[in-house]
Amino acid sequence: MKRLFLLSLLGTLSIILTACGSNELENTLGWEVQPFEATTQDGESFSTKDLEGKVWLANFIFTSCETICPPMTRNMAKIQDQLKEEGIEAEIVSFSVDPTVDTPDVLKKFGKEHGADFSNWTFVTEYTQEEIRVFAEESFKTVAVKTEGNDQVTHGASFYLVGTEGQVLKKYKGDVDVPYDQIVEDTKIANQ
Repeated sequence: MKRLFLLSLLGTLSIILTACGSNELENTLGWEVQPFEATTQDGESFSTKDLEGKVWLANFIFTSCETICPPMTRNMAKIQDQLKEEGIEAEIVSFSVDPTVDTPDVLKKFGKEHGADFSNWTFVTEYTQEEIRVFAEESFKTVAVKTEGNDQVTHGASFYLVGTEGQVLKKYKGDVDVPYDQIVEDTKIANQ
């Protein structure tokens, strides 16, 4: 009986240790990013084609946000700094959920004010409100809704890790209690 128990315990430990030592990031979400076309903070065209074969982080923000967008953008800037320190390649894309207000120039100013380095971080806009609502819902399972007569937009506060195949691999808190080290580690693994 003891021997059977020990063999069972060793088998379980072996499975756990094998999983911990894996260099592959398990995709538990399985969401596929839908094709999009947008304009960057520099007024240039940008689409899913620009991200093909790349690992990238995404979030949803708007520049006149009175609550979570400024801290979320600063949090993403901290992640960007950590990725650079570790030598980990990743693009960052911030989708405006208020495209009628967030022109390229407004996004560029907002990004600068909150520590964005535009060398690998792109802020995008110039699609319709309906297009970003559908895109956020279908690609990232989140909301991006601007109600009539309101200058604020209801949207998610998550960061998303997207793999080289265009699949959303992981979702993280982006406003408070951000798991910085986990995001950096997962991004590193996704690049392997």
